[in-house]
Amino acid sequence: MSSADARRQMGMRVDTNDAQLCVETFGDPADPPVLLIMGGGGSMDRWETPFCARLAAAGRHVIRYDHRDTGGSTSYPPGEPGYTLDDLVTDAVAVLDGLGIERAHLVGLSMGGALAQRIAVDHPERVLSVTLMSTSPAGSGAPELPPMSDELRAMYAGGGPAAPDWDDREAVVRYLIAVERPHAGRRGIDEPALRELLGGIYDRSISMPSGGNHFLVDGSDMPYARLREIAVPALVIHGGDDPLLPPGHGEALARAIPGASLLVIDGLGHELPAWAWEEVLPALIAVSG
Repeated sequence: MSSADARRQMGMRVDTNDAQLCVETFGDPADPPVLLIMGGGGSMDRWETPFCARLAAAGRHVIRYDHRDTGGSTSYPPGEPGYTLDDLVTDAVAVLDGLGIERAHLVGLSMGGALAQRIAVDHPERVLSVTLMSTSPAGSGAPELPPMSDELRAMYAGGGPAAPDWDDREAVVRYLIAVERPHAGRRGIDEPALRELLGGIYDRSISMPSGGNHFLVDGSDMPYARLREIAVPALVIHGGDDPLLPPGHGEALARAIPGASLLVIDGLGHELPAWAWEEVLPALIAVSG
């Protein structure tokens, strides 16, 4: 076990409004804090343990957490989210409050990137830097951007795999792999690694189908123009092969935030596989230094 793993704190819970969130940290609390915010339907497991341990070993206090309706956090009936997108923004800030952290480096992926943008605009006093991965400019009035791939458009229109029996672990893992596959870049998925990850997610989730509630929530809007208010160091990381949000989304986001840097990873889709960590981790370490 590495020294970073030895300092891992598991099983913490943070109260936020009417929900309880499952939180885990890595590394020394005296190090610069990095809050990892996952995308829609994703539990904290998607920030894989080796990824978090490597970031902690570089001298960062790493925090990951389960959104509502994922992992071990408060769950709602499928199709009936008891919260708004604004609540998910508040939840991230509540995690910092619960750990006694005044300001943190934010890292958000996909929906988590949208949440990080909102936090950086609405709560600038809580943010040291912001890294926005596989995401798009938040807010109304954003420029027209490239559409998702035809394959994903068909899947989201109802042409994807049929929902599984959610009580059948193997069927759920097969279903999730089928959903993941068209989101990958040209290198494809590492099916054995993904199968292991998804099985672990299934084992610790209160209600797997409830993760879909994230795609049903509404929230107050933020004008796109407010992105220019972000004054902390900003890094945009985007996959060169992202089929859901093509690279033009990351390019537009980097243009919208003053002084933002852009890292486009060749061959990466809408995903965070282990091979991409070799570019992602050094960039995160640099911006959170």
